[in-house]
Amino acid sequence: MGFWPKGYKCCVNLSFDYDSDSATIWRTPLDIVNQSRGRFAPNVAIPRILEMLDRHELKATFFVPGWTADRYPDSVKDIIKHGHEIGAHGYTHERLGELSWEIEEGVFERSLSALKKLGVKPEGFRAPYWLISDRTIERIKQFGFSYDSDFMDNDMPYMLEWRGNPTGLVELPVEWMLDDWPQYDTYKRSPEEAYKEWKPEFEGIHRLGRYFGLTCHPQATGRISRLDMLEKLLTDMEEKGDVWFATGKEVADWTRKKLA
Repeated sequence: MGFWPKGYKCCVNLSFDYDSDSATIWRTPLDIVNQSRGRFAPNVAIPRILEMLDRHELKATFFVPGWTADRYPDSVKDIIKHGHEIGAHGYTHERLGELSWEIEEGVFERSLSALKKLGVKPEGFRAPYWLISDRTIERIKQFGFSYDSDFMDNDMPYMLEWRGNPTGLVELPVEWMLDDWPQYDTYKRSPEEAYKEWKPEFEGIHRLGRYFGLTCHPQATGRISRLDMLEKLLTDMEEKGDVWFATGKEVADWTRKKLA
């Protein structure tokens, strides 16, 4: 008997880390050209991505830094209006592992305050850069999240233990291979090359009935040729007829029902 809801062989969660220019604001405050690249997301990429998802009647999870919510509230409201899930992603895309206890707490507070202004109480948390401190798990619990998406030790969701103790959190594992940023920004690969890496991984996930979590960034994947490739990949998945396309919250709720 499979893990997923009846009729589904595997699960796909499509997520977008909607960083906009949050990271460059604090990392390179004087590089206004680099910052402008982040603004491609609210200006062009988000409407384009939402239109594509609507065509396929798919719902995704958008992990949104507080900075993005404060700076581009109408854009985030549009994501919500289209029925997608909003998760938390720091405030200005901070490296949590490099912060003090007090500053890290302030990041969570500012992040949640920004999302609250838009009527959102996120259930999912993803650390910027997937970089957490030794105490971040306690922060995630403290601020009432139900799931985390930062670890790379499985290709199935699971109940997270930390230091040998249960946390009550569901973990939705990630993987750099299934992230568009290394593909397009680090290694400057073409959409065709990214497809050739992602498609065989999906085929294996489907064959074994596992979990496929794909992480994209609007300012990267929102370029026309790259979004066309993503749509082609999603179409391939849809043609299987037995793939469960689920938001992070849906996956977390189902995993808790099965395992907790």
